[in-house]
Amino acid sequence: QVQLVESGGGLVQPGGSLRLSCVASRSIFSFDAMGWYRQAPGKQRELVATITSAAFRNYADSVKGRFTIVRENDKNTVYLQMDTLKLEDTAVYYCNARRMTREYWGQGTQVTVSS
Repeated sequence: QVQLVESGGGLVQPGGSLRLSCVASRSIFSFDAMGWYRQAPGKQRELVATITSAAFRNYADSVKGRFTIVRENDKNTVYLQMDTLKLEDTAVYYCNARRMTREYWGQGTQVTVSS
């Protein structure tokens, strides 16, 4: 089983920043895409950002211009830099990796934006 371990969540004030990390148990060269999803209370899990093996990036409209996804292959790590955080960004954030038809998920890290 591929293991994905997220870290970096926490409590932050509106307008603040956090950087989430996702460390994979194997080389991330093997994944077609990696990304971040989030799930807020009472909401469905939604796409936040993805990055493909060709470095193509996709972002949810709600985070464009504020969030940046970065892959560091030599560290087997994908980061999500979150700036100008808003109250509505509060959610559990999950790391995702995809290879062919298979998907892998981390356990999630809580991000709470509150004044």
